[in-house]
Amino acid sequence: MQGTLDLLVLKALASAPMHGWAISARIRDMSKGAFAIGQGSLYPALHRLEKREWITSIWRQTENNRIARYYELTPRGRRELDAEVSKWKIYRDAMDLVVTSD
Repeated sequence: MQGTLDLLVLKALASAPMHGWAISARIRDMSKGAFAIGQGSLYPALHRLEKREWITSIWRQTENNRIARYYELTPRGRRELDAEVSKWKIYRDAMDLVVTSD
């Protein structure tokens, strides 16, 4: 479903600001390994979300003393996350009706 990656990224960032690798790992952990987001998909999504002003970023030091770009939800991004979760639940419920019907 289109927009799924954006929802996954926004949801991952809802807990705390994090750098790209941590976002990917968080999505993998939340999905119990079902979603493995590659760098080639993740970074274009991050740039797209930043352009929409749903996330912001700053450079800072990681726990391993490296410099990385950390991403964080903006208030607008948090509202968009809530809206996307609501849409996803409607979609999920409709799909459940379809796949369980005779």
